[in-house]
Amino acid sequence: MTDSIQLPGHADSFWMKTSNATSYPALGRHVDVDVAVVGGGIAGLSTAWELARTGRSVAVLEADRIAAGVSGYTTAKLSSLHTLVYDRLCRTRGQEAAHLYARSQQGAVERVAEIVAELGIECDLEHLSAFTYAVDPGGTSALQAEAKAAADAGLTAAYVTETDLPFAVSGAVRVDGQAQFHPRKYLLALAEDLRARGGLVFERTRITGLSEGSPCEVTAESGHSVTARDVVVATQYPVFDRALLFARLSPRRELAVAAPLPSDQDPGGMYITEEEGKRSVRTAPLSDGRRLLIVTGESFTPGTGEPRERFRRLDSWMHEHFAVGDTAFHWAAQDNDSTDTVPLVGPFHPGARHTYVATGFGGWGMSGGVMAGGLLTRLISGDPPPWAELYDPRRLWSTLREASALLRQQAEVGSHFIGDRLRTSHVGSVADIPPGSGAVVRMDGRRCAVYRDESGTAHAVSARCTHLGCLVAFNAAETTWECPCHGSRFGVDGAVLQGPALRPLETVEVTAAEGD
Repeated sequence: MTDSIQLPGHADSFWMKTSNATSYPALGRHVDVDVAVVGGGIAGLSTAWELARTGRSVAVLEADRIAAGVSGYTTAKLSSLHTLVYDRLCRTRGQEAAHLYARSQQGAVERVAEIVAELGIECDLEHLSAFTYAVDPGGTSALQAEAKAAADAGLTAAYVTETDLPFAVSGAVRVDGQAQFHPRKYLLALAEDLRARGGLVFERTRITGLSEGSPCEVTAESGHSVTARDVVVATQYPVFDRALLFARLSPRRELAVAAPLPSDQDPGGMYITEEEGKRSVRTAPLSDGRRLLIVTGESFTPGTGEPRERFRRLDSWMHEHFAVGDTAFHWAAQDNDSTDTVPLVGPFHPGARHTYVATGFGGWGMSGGVMAGGLLTRLISGDPPPWAELYDPRRLWSTLREASALLRQQAEVGSHFIGDRLRTSHVGSVADIPPGSGAVVRMDGRRCAVYRDESGTAHAVSARCTHLGCLVAFNAAETTWECPCHGSRFGVDGAVLQGPALRPLETVEVTAAEGD
């Protein structure tokens, strides 16, 4: 038995388990459209749908299945309250920046409600209040400052000392007019309406090349290509490094557990705290009348830490604080934090004329992705909204202001790039790896990532990430190889599961002697 099997609940997200599978075709011919959107998550699909409404021809190109990456493993909160962002924005970029952030994010929350009503989407949309809370009295001053900053920015924010959580809090910021929904049901309906408007959706189409020009061209690993006047890269972590955005993004993985809760025990809101490694709480309706309590947290850099122990810690916290039944699901999601807190949405780089990017949502990709869809559509249409400059990826002055965060992030990358190579080996030999586990082993002078399945058969690939060459580490909870530098993830066969890597890890032959 592997440790991953011992984790509680079904190893999949509730959203994936309770929605239909998709089967859009792969790109098998040359296509010519007005806009090519690379990435089929909420940012990509929202952008494509909004563009199609303007009469443009659009093609969505997804490496795997649409709404099955981060968007299929999210907490699915639609909120403009992003922990403590408004006080920080006021201090670093001014009151007007905080106002524009609030206006654009709250507009995204309301935009989803408009689309749900327009298309008649059944996606369990519920209107609730959002809370950022603290149990430790030492956190109340920061919450009071955030409540004031959020209210000054235009949100219906207030500082409160009581919530409907089943435990006492020292204080909380409450913002009304927020929402939660079933992200997959919403996005799959959006994709179908996009197709009804003439849009194209391609799955299992990994884009590996981008040529900027008039027109632009994106090329899939199959060799087929799409020509477009404009290209949007909405792949969560940009799969092209020409803008050097990897230096301004920090990948973060977060775990989730979920269990049924009696409806009369529902805390009736969406809650988050930065305490205890982060704890985020919401519920979703179940078909039997109960609610599913979803708790996320235990943030960590991919390829570091011990995910199994983090899952167990998160699960214990849920059972200690709520009257839930047995754990039903566990899953994990990944996002990227920008060095200055604000997402990077707009022109891809200083010289870009027809290429755009959407990334760095910092765990708030639901509102951020919808916001990005509207922002990019208006940029491509030549009608930029007032908050375009706030999110512009070319805002180097803001990055310089946050230089300490950027330097910390790059120092961590450097420690992995150099430090991981100083180890002679992670285990002595393939035989030292228990069945159902994986480790980095030196074989014939090179470091190899070796996974031994339950039968003891070894599966070896190069341990060097194909993005920038950092060494991968094994995630036993999800049976994957992960790069701690920029968050690329690979299957045990080396296949790319998550970028920015575009190429799989090279397969390595295990000799009989090494496999013993």
